[in-house]
Amino acid sequence: MSTKKLTIVSGDSHATLLPEHWDDYVEPAYKHLLPEFHADNEQYLQLMGMFSKFPPALLEIIDQEGAWASGGYAGAWDLDRRLAEMDRDGVAAELVYAGDPRAIMPLTAMYRRYPQDVIAAGARTYNRWISDAFGPATDRLLLVGDPTSAVDMDAMLAELRWMADHDFAGAHLPNPRGRDQPELYDAYWDPYWSACVDLGITLVVHAGYGGEQAEFMTKINGIKAKMEAAGGTDLLDAIINNAEGFFSLDLKPRRAMWQLMLGGVFDRHPGLRLVLAEVRADWLPATLQHLDRSYEAARADVPATRSPSEYWQEHCLAALSFVHKVEVEMRHEIGLETITFGRDYPHAEGTWPNTADWLNDAFGDVPERELRLVLGENAIRFFGLDAARLDEIAARIGPSVSDVTGRRPHDERMVANWDTRGGYLKPPEKIDPGAIDELLQQDLATLTGAR
Repeated sequence: MSTKKLTIVSGDSHATLLPEHWDDYVEPAYKHLLPEFHADNEQYLQLMGMFSKFPPALLEIIDQEGAWASGGYAGAWDLDRRLAEMDRDGVAAELVYAGDPRAIMPLTAMYRRYPQDVIAAGARTYNRWISDAFGPATDRLLLVGDPTSAVDMDAMLAELRWMADHDFAGAHLPNPRGRDQPELYDAYWDPYWSACVDLGITLVVHAGYGGEQAEFMTKINGIKAKMEAAGGTDLLDAIINNAEGFFSLDLKPRRAMWQLMLGGVFDRHPGLRLVLAEVRADWLPATLQHLDRSYEAARADVPATRSPSEYWQEHCLAALSFVHKVEVEMRHEIGLETITFGRDYPHAEGTWPNTADWLNDAFGDVPERELRLVLGENAIRFFGLDAARLDEIAARIGPSVSDVTGRRPHDERMVANWDTRGGYLKPPEKIDPGAIDELLQQDLATLTGAR
């Protein structure tokens, strides 16, 4: 067993701009909208506050070092606290996405619809703030922004270049829904894909992708109403473990993946890379097999030159946010070099503040070589990170191989909480071939008609 520390890279974490700083970053032309966003924020906190609190009795079980109780979640906006909690968890680097239950993002369509220029201004607000707040540590914090909210392609490319100039690592995949834009395989998007490749920016699909304006909070409110009607009180459990089409069975991120594959986008742009974050990965083997069969039946009529499984191996990476036990068991089926760990800090469903125990329970039987791949090396290779720099950080903060392997007994109440808050013990998802085919046939009809 090697004595070299494990270099851990998390494929999922979050940040948010607090309301007291909105006025500093929202462009003057849009500041007149801030009063209604402050009002929306109060409504947001009343509902989503359930995601940002644990009762004292539970904290005694899951927070024995006091990371949560002492305000460790403030790393969502405070760089020093973020780095301290990364060090505590032994995480050398992590991707950072927008969004947290402790504050709504200004100029976003959470509760009502807005013109696209407003949404674009909201994306710029976040990008400027996160660059200022976390930019000094982009060797460890891999920033992800959204240039695709911009009003047209020229504006998207301008924002993408700004992001590259400010050391962003990732950019969100375009979401044509509700914008009268062509599907992702259309040539309209080729300048965007080319720019991502040229600028070294990785495409990202995160949970929630593909929705209409205000859809997310509408769904959350619907789940809450259904839960309360059944006498339930744990909204986090209702969303993570019971709600169909929410964090599971959601085909929108999967459709985006197969559109890039079957539409020949990866052929036209061989340097393009795609990360799927917080959408699980246990569905991938069965889904890719189904897509492969569909491809074989239509291969003469679609732009793709290879099977979806081949594209997956070469172009894609799945971030196993709050990693499920079954995903580790299925690591070879999914593709050992196509998955990476994600801790989803500082969200309640994530591994923090129990990352060390969570890793030991999930990866305790994994051989060292495989462990190093999934916990860090896959992400380092995929994003082209400075491995020597991250190894240097890991030598100071990282766990040893023996810290993770050799599964130890853990408090059953803590493991049960991981399942409640993150679906840790959920069985693998059973795919719905009919639902896949309904969308797939629409795409195939368009693709074959264009040939």
